[in-house]
Amino acid sequence: MERQNSAAEASQETLISLQQLEPSPVESPLNLDKQLPNLPNEVSTRHHGVGTLGLSGFNNGHGTVYYLTRLQKYSTYAFSLFAAMHITNTSLLPLVTSSLPDADKYLLLTRPFYQSFPMEAALVTAPLLTHDLAGLARASTAATRSSSATLGGYALVGLVGGHAYVNRIVPLIHEGSSAGVGLQYVAHGFARHPFIAWSAQVALVGVTAGHVVWGWARWMGWAGAVDQKTARRRFWTINGVVAAVAGIWAAGGFGVVARGGLTTGWVGKGFDELYKTIPGVGVYI
Repeated sequence: MERQNSAAEASQETLISLQQLEPSPVESPLNLDKQLPNLPNEVSTRHHGVGTLGLSGFNNGHGTVYYLTRLQKYSTYAFSLFAAMHITNTSLLPLVTSSLPDADKYLLLTRPFYQSFPMEAALVTAPLLTHDLAGLARASTAATRSSSATLGGYALVGLVGGHAYVNRIVPLIHEGSSAGVGLQYVAHGFARHPFIAWSAQVALVGVTAGHVVWGWARWMGWAGAVDQKTARRRFWTINGVVAAVAGIWAAGGFGVVARGGLTTGWVGKGFDELYKTIPGVGVYI
C-alpha cells in the first residue's frame, strides 16, 4: 500500500514539473537549410565511360556508333577516288571518243594505277570492306534506322561483288591477270547475255548513283533535319544530282560500250571461255 502511494506521488510530481517547463525548440546538430554539396564526379565518370549504346571502353563520351559512322565516312574518300577514275575510264571516255577500241586504249593505260599493289588494296579492297563491315555493325544496333541509302548499300554488296567477280576475279583465276580484259570484254558479255548484262548494269548504275550521292549529302550535312520547305527543296536537288550522275554514267556505258557487239577471232573465243566459267551463265554459251 505504501509502495503504491509513493509511485502515485512521484507521477504527480513529474506531471507538475512538466507543466511548469516552458517549451523550447530542440537544437539539431544538422543545419537542414544548408544546401547539400554536389555529388562527386563518379556518376559523370560512369556516364562518360559508357558509350551511347551502353558499351564500355570509350572514356571520351563517344559510343560505338560514333566510331562506326566515322569508319564508314572516311572509308568512302579513297573508294570515291577509285570510283571516279573507273567511271571516267569505262563511261566518260567511251562517250567522248565514241569508239570502243580508242576508249579501251585509255582504260588499259590507266587501269594499272588502281589495280597494282598496294593501290588496289588502299583504294578498293580495304575501304570497301571497312565501309561494308562498319555498316553491318551499325545495322546490328538498335540505335540506327534503315534508310533508302542503307538498303541500297545492302543491294550494292551483291551488285558490286558480282561486277568485280566477272570483270576482275574470273580473269585473275583463269588467266592469272585481268590485263587483257577491257571494254570489249564487257561489250562481248552484253552481246552474249543481253538480258542478264542489261539488268545487272542498270541496277548497278541506278543503285550506286543513289547510294553514293545521298551518302555524300549526309556526310556534308545536306540531308539533316530542317524545315519542311528546305527539306523538300534539298530532296529534289539531291535526286536531281542522282539522275545526272546516273544519266552521264549510262550514256557512255549503255550508249557506247553495251552496243559494241561481239568480239570475233581468237580474242572473242577467249572471252567466251572466261564467260563459260561463270556459274549460271556459262551453260548458255
